[in-house]
Amino acid sequence: MQANRPAAPLIRELGRADYDSVFAAMRAFTDARTPDTQDELWIVEHPPVFTLGLGADRGHLLSGPGVPTHDIPVVQTDRGGEVTYHGPGQVVIYLLMDLRRNKPGGKLYARQFVHKIEQAVIDVLAAYNLEGERVAGAPGIYIAGGPQSQAHAGAKIAALGLKVRGNGCTYHGVSLNVAMDLSPFTWINPCGYSGLATVDMRAMGVEAPLAGVQQALARELVRHLAAVEPVTESTPETINSN
Repeated sequence: MQANRPAAPLIRELGRADYDSVFAAMRAFTDARTPDTQDELWIVEHPPVFTLGLGADRGHLLSGPGVPTHDIPVVQTDRGGEVTYHGPGQVVIYLLMDLRRNKPGGKLYARQFVHKIEQAVIDVLAAYNLEGERVAGAPGIYIAGGPQSQAHAGAKIAALGLKVRGNGCTYHGVSLNVAMDLSPFTWINPCGYSGLATVDMRAMGVEAPLAGVQQALARELVRHLAAVEPVTESTPETINSN
């Protein structure tokens, strides 16, 4: 007899919210969840913020000649990875999932989880006629060197950082650059890579409403991770929003 699939993730739309509040809420949600708690995807847009992974080297926050003074806050997190930037015009989706649950094909392991998230981003980019690709040893999605993207080949367009607790529950997630001020990426070594170029969809010639890309990525994440239809709930009041 086939086991029942877990319920589709609940999609929460948080609007624009400061990073610290959402970070605290993700941890509180994960602390309180039980084996029966429904998985959730949180869609959010952050004001400018640099975030550091657990093993991040603060030397990747650049300073000195040619690096402008800025007032962007720096937040230490408990995700994996190095330093990254979040800001307006970027899709951020946090994945509050329980990897212990039965998924099509059995238990989903962390490496598979990352692969599925990356594939969701690749599929969204393809829907906008952009070609994204993985780079071995460097989580995230990069622009492939196709004939229409030579100028931006190898530039990073999506970043990924996760926390997977010992009980299999995850938080943090994925960001996709849509139409941003990209200059703050030049004030860091993105994801710890000196000189790594960062790009957004607008720079690739795609003018797309942020809300449309948010929904497209949420749908693809659900399709790859759960293979069932999502339930959507708009709850901007859940988090202290700006």
